[in-house]
Amino acid sequence: MQHLVVLTGAGISAESGIKTFRDQDGLWENYDVMEVASYDGWLRNQDLVLQFYNDRRHQLKSAQPNAGHKGLVELEKYFNVSVITQNVDDLHERAGSKNILHLHGELTKARSTKNPAYITDIRYNDINTGDLCPEGAQLRPHIVWFGEEVPAISEAISIIQKADLFVIIGTSLNVYPAAGLIDYASIGIQIFLIDPNPVQSPYNRKIEFIKEKAGKGVEILTNLLRKRLNLDL
Repeated sequence: MQHLVVLTGAGISAESGIKTFRDQDGLWENYDVMEVASYDGWLRNQDLVLQFYNDRRHQLKSAQPNAGHKGLVELEKYFNVSVITQNVDDLHERAGSKNILHLHGELTKARSTKNPAYITDIRYNDINTGDLCPEGAQLRPHIVWFGEEVPAISEAISIIQKADLFVIIGTSLNVYPAAGLIDYASIGIQIFLIDPNPVQSPYNRKIEFIKEKAGKGVEILTNLLRKRLNLDL
């Protein structure tokens, strides 16, 4: 069974009503992203940051996986599918994808401000000032903020290096280090990029563009793979 690796960004969740992480005006849900998505912002106003992510968690609870998420699950019948996502929502999990790596953390989890290894599942519940880990340290959102290391990047590189097919969905390829992951795909493998907007890729790689939103784009991708690989989809 061929290994199909998918890198997803905010575009795949947008069809589920999840606002994109950073629009062109530098705002996320009307907040300056550096105020709510940086460690400096956390130090300046912990209560604001906690409330911001509490609100995002409430929003996520009512969101549902869309055709893009579900289409990737269907492809698991014919491929070994690995999903690497820049998104912090749980829509891939709720759609039923089995192999998911979150690059930038998970909204439904909290971690200790003292011990990064202490991570706990909070589902859609709030984190409040005074909520502590067993060591007595304040809990924070399990999110990789601007300026912080991306612990999962090495695992993502390893997964992509083993890909037979590589698909990119709903990401501008502008946010590093995730944007550089395409460099680790083997030379010569098929690379597809699904996004309705123009994506300026600086990479000297042959990319097949599908200029559609995620739901329609995954459907088109499935049909292309069915014809080219003679799959009974």
